[in-house]
Amino acid sequence: MALYVRSLTPEEQARLEVLQHSRSEPDTAKRAMIVLLSAKKQRVHEISAEVGLHPINVRKWIHRFNRTGLNGLYPRRSPGRPPLFGDHQRREILDLAMRDPGELGLNFSAWSLQRLRSQLIERQVVPEISAETIRQELLKGGLVFEGRRWIPEVQ
Repeated sequence: MALYVRSLTPEEQARLEVLQHSRSEPDTAKRAMIVLLSAKKQRVHEISAEVGLHPINVRKWIHRFNRTGLNGLYPRRSPGRPPLFGDHQRREILDLAMRDPGELGLNFSAWSLQRLRSQLIERQVVPEISAETIRQELLKGGLVFEGRRWIPEVQ
């Protein structure tokens, strides 16, 4: 069974015709073209060849337009991965890394990333964290590993 967009209102038709020529939003222009071609009863595979998208993507944009109208043609921005921890936890990671393990009653004289990881979890600063994440946070916090310690980078 062929898939087509629903009937367009005159306002939608006019807006789509403007959108298909947008140079500032080429992806949205391509989506507007998909809808307009579908409204002219062009089949998905023909539209796919004309706009250079896989038929699955052409179908996606037709379905999205049918469901949400013109707003469905604009990209939805993903908020991204939620932060792993907050500023307070970041400060505690940096503070712990700069402290002497011996002063904390620990039986080693230098931090490794694995030792920092164990202590951060044990002290309930974070529920879980990787050694690589610790390394990245220390570098973002302006610390460098010198000798056997993490110290603030001199600029």
